[in-house]
Amino acid sequence: MGIATDIIVLIVAAFFCGLLLQRLGQPLILGYVAAGVILGPHTAGFTVSNIHDIELLSEIGIALLLFALGLEFSLKDLRPVKRVALIGTPIQIALTICLGLGIGHVMGLDWKSSLWLGALISLSSTMVILKTLMSQGWLGTLSSKVMIGMLIVQDLAVIPMMVMLPQLNDPALGLPVLGFAALKAAAFITGMILLGTRILPRLMTHIAKLGSRELFLLAITAIGLGVGYLTHEVGLSFAFGAFVAGMVLSESDYGHQALSDIIPLRDLFGLLFFASVGMLLDPTFLMDNLWHIAALVLAVGIAKGLIFSFIAKAFDYGNVIPLAVGLGMFQIGEFSFILARVGVSTNSIDADLYSLVLSSAILMMVLTPIISGQTAKIYALRKRSFDHEELESSNMPVDGLHNHVVIAGGGRVGFLIAQVLKRLGLPFVVIELDHQRVEQAKDEGMTVVYGDSSHEIVLDAAGIKESSLLVITTPGIVVLRTTAVHARRLNSKIKIVARASGPDYFELLKELGVSEVVLPEFEASLELTRRSLLHLHVPANEIQRYTDTVRQELYAEWFTHGDDYSLLSHFRGAEQQFDLQWVVLDRDSPMVNKSIGELGIRKKTGASVVGVVRDAKLQPNPDADFVFQPNDSVAIIGSDHNRKSFCVMASSDGCDYR
Repeated sequence: MGIATDIIVLIVAAFFCGLLLQRLGQPLILGYVAAGVILGPHTAGFTVSNIHDIELLSEIGIALLLFALGLEFSLKDLRPVKRVALIGTPIQIALTICLGLGIGHVMGLDWKSSLWLGALISLSSTMVILKTLMSQGWLGTLSSKVMIGMLIVQDLAVIPMMVMLPQLNDPALGLPVLGFAALKAAAFITGMILLGTRILPRLMTHIAKLGSRELFLLAITAIGLGVGYLTHEVGLSFAFGAFVAGMVLSESDYGHQALSDIIPLRDLFGLLFFASVGMLLDPTFLMDNLWHIAALVLAVGIAKGLIFSFIAKAFDYGNVIPLAVGLGMFQIGEFSFILARVGVSTNSIDADLYSLVLSSAILMMVLTPIISGQTAKIYALRKRSFDHEELESSNMPVDGLHNHVVIAGGGRVGFLIAQVLKRLGLPFVVIELDHQRVEQAKDEGMTVVYGDSSHEIVLDAAGIKESSLLVITTPGIVVLRTTAVHARRLNSKIKIVARASGPDYFELLKELGVSEVVLPEFEASLELTRRSLLHLHVPANEIQRYTDTVRQELYAEWFTHGDDYSLLSHFRGAEQQFDLQWVVLDRDSPMVNKSIGELGIRKKTGASVVGVVRDAKLQPNPDADFVFQPNDSVAIIGSDHNRKSFCVMASSDGCDYR
């Protein structure tokens, strides 16, 4: 099968390696690299036969990675930390390149290889840092914002590096070529802004109107790769064109949908890219140069960490932030792999330097969660009371919250719950990890904490210890379970209402101490059934009786004791027997222009009139002298028989229900 066999074997190997690394708490990309090492030409056993073809396919992976980066790029993400991100990051890159030149000189490298080394070590790992921040509950802190802002600018810096560094192969010709490439790049970006922002959004609108998800995915893939190929044909980087295409599409109405659709394709081809990176790693070289690799890791880690700490301090960030940034961003990142591959393909760096940097990067990625996790402990040596950096929050009362509701998840469901509580004047706080939804909650004046509710630190910031109710709106059972366990640990008396994806989790949720559970899909199906039966002219009371019965049968499993459920059934039965019913009186109704007392409604039908709506105004509990008029909406309560008797009195043709 040739290349097909190679791809199948790579994917299977990457799955098992990724699964193992994930269980060990490491990023998936290290598993992909490990699969490449195992199946590469430098190890015994099965070897991929078409390595060059895999490398060519991995170019698509690079393009899709940068296309997705362009789709994700937003200046809004840089606003809170724009000074340190836009000014401090270029300074950090320049200082780290100088560090690379010094290390290269000590290693006996020529100036060109030393410059490449500096560029490669100047980039940090976005994937590893985000995973570390999320797992440690540090997302939402000011230090995490500084890191993310600097990472965005670092990722963008890869583009000019990929264009400029290969020109160093021939310095005499490099400067004119570099200048010409810069002019072409500027012209291309200008053209994309002037034409692309007008043409591409219209094209995507037209494709979306056709209603084909497959065609939409094909369109965004064609745009990303097609624009990349166009830039390649005019002498620019394939990946550069894909990045610009993504950045242009991100400003359209379909940018978010395009990103969500392209992610699976990006991840699949990204797997091939990281596997191809691993194929170039020689384990023999690794073992022979273990001390050199350890020395490079130590030198880069310490010096780069100090540079980041210095930058954060220079831009007036105090307390724990310089330490957190230094211990979090000391590693070499995954975009260094992309840059290194460019260096190898253009003969700018040799295989030994590539293997040295790659081995060091992998080792530093593995060390990142361990070293970053020491931040609080190290800072506590100075500040004995320090436990955790303050999380981002908004509209939090000065004296805190008491007996409030904590809403874990500010998505569509959580946001609607928050709006209702706000209208009722009930205190609440929303926990949300999506920064756009956090901003939306801020604009609505809601109390919100930015973070992951499955971390004790975040729940504590939301005042879970003083809360009376926790509402978990996230459907994922893993997040739900972790959130409930931590909430119970912090507040043993708290009531928990949770959203679940199905009744299969009832037993687990009961063990977790969840008080009430809601199945959104089940409730939606009942509502659809109710509305369908209304159109089929099934009596409203029969529909209500049916839906209540189905609901009781499902939620009966939630109750441990039969007596509890029996009592609930009696309550529901009484509710059905005395259901409130609305009846609209037409002009020909025998009740029109007659009073309640004159008609003797209670005596003749057994039903009670509890309200009348006339001209959009409610008249509650009308007395015996109240006179009915045409088009009155009359609210009655009573048994099913009582309500039917009232209908007979109201009209010989039956009732008009609402």
